[in-house]
Order: sequence, then C-alpha cells, then structure tokens
Amino acid sequence: MTQDPVVTVDAALARALDAYAALAELGEEIEDEWTYVNDLSDAWRERLEAVATAGKGRPIDPAAAVAIEGAIGEIGRIEDPHRAIDWLSTYPQVVLLALGERP
Repeated sequence: MTQDPVVTVDAALARALDAYAALAELGEEIEDEWTYVNDLSDAWRERLEAVATAGKGRPIDPAAAVAIEGAIGEIGRIEDPHRAIDWLSTYPQVVLLALGERP
C-alpha cells in the first residue's frame, strides 16, 4: 500500500496562489474594476504568502489539502469575470480556514 505524499503549507499555498492569479486575471477583464481587482488581489496574495512563509515545510492535514484542492477546482470553473471578482475575497478565506488560519 502506498502512502499519499505529505502536503506542506507552502506547497498547498503555491498551488492556491497560482489559481488565485488566474482568478484575478479573469476579473481584470472588467475594465472599470481593474484597480479594485488589483488592490484586493494584492492584499490577499500578501496574506497568503505570509502564511506560506510562516508554514514552510510544515505538513497540513490531508483533509485540508483536499479542501484546498476542491477550492482550486471550484474557481477553475469560473468563466464569468464578475463572478471571479466576487470570489477574489471569498477564495482566500476558504483556503485560510482550511489551514486553520484566521482569515
């Protein structure tokens, strides 16, 4: 029986941040919201990067890894730029809660 690989905080957040960048890019399609999208995504990216740095190499609970992958999958299905903007603040909070962090 093979054991699932251990997922670390920084590895999970690296994947989450890649997905977040794609989400922000989609939101930027709404020209009138460009500044808002960038300010919001910059703030949440900084928060997620800080958690990744603080948790570098620390394993996360397998259920948290599954939850983060689920959130990544969910935002990967978003095609509407307006919906992407809605998720720019929701998605990072979901990821942080999965890690047991305060959003």
